[in-house]
Amino acid sequence: MNSNASIYNRSAVSDEHLIQRFKQGDLDSFGSLYERHLPTVFNRVRYVIPEADVEDVTQEVFIAAMKSLNAFRGESLFSTWLHALTNFKVAEYYRRKNRKQMPREAPIIEAEMLHDESADLHLEDRIALRKSLASLPEKYQDVILLRFADGMQFDEIAKTMHSNLETTKSLFRRAVAALRKKLESHYD
Repeated sequence: MNSNASIYNRSAVSDEHLIQRFKQGDLDSFGSLYERHLPTVFNRVRYVIPEADVEDVTQEVFIAAMKSLNAFRGESLFSTWLHALTNFKVAEYYRRKNRKQMPREAPIIEAEMLHDESADLHLEDRIALRKSLASLPEKYQDVILLRFADGMQFDEIAKTMHSNLETTKSLFRRAVAALRKKLESHYD
């Protein structure tokens, strides 16, 4: 890796600067964007996609980001744009799959990777969480994923959702209550 690439790995270099460098032909700058945002995208995808396909969908997000980054105008934060692209790729994943088969396929694939009884319980909980989350309204899903998958603070969530702080906190409380109700009905 050249000396410029090591400069881009520093957190002091903004996404906007890396994007500008990429648009000027410096492909290493995309690598820095990838490294910086991979954990967030991976966590978000992991919450909504069966385990066997998480890495593939995550890679699809970054391939799409690299292909369309030249069109990024900077009217929003790169992280907001990448969040929208991630949601699009997740929706595209489910459009490609037959939803009726997904609940049967995912547990079998995931169960093969597990070895003990406690892991099986963990798998059942993850499947229940994924199904319950998917059945919530999109705004509820977004606020929960922004908080837990993306690890955002409420002020960051409010900015991302173009809302005020109190409205965001209220939405989060309603979303968590709805998720809890779905999970309780699943276990009853």
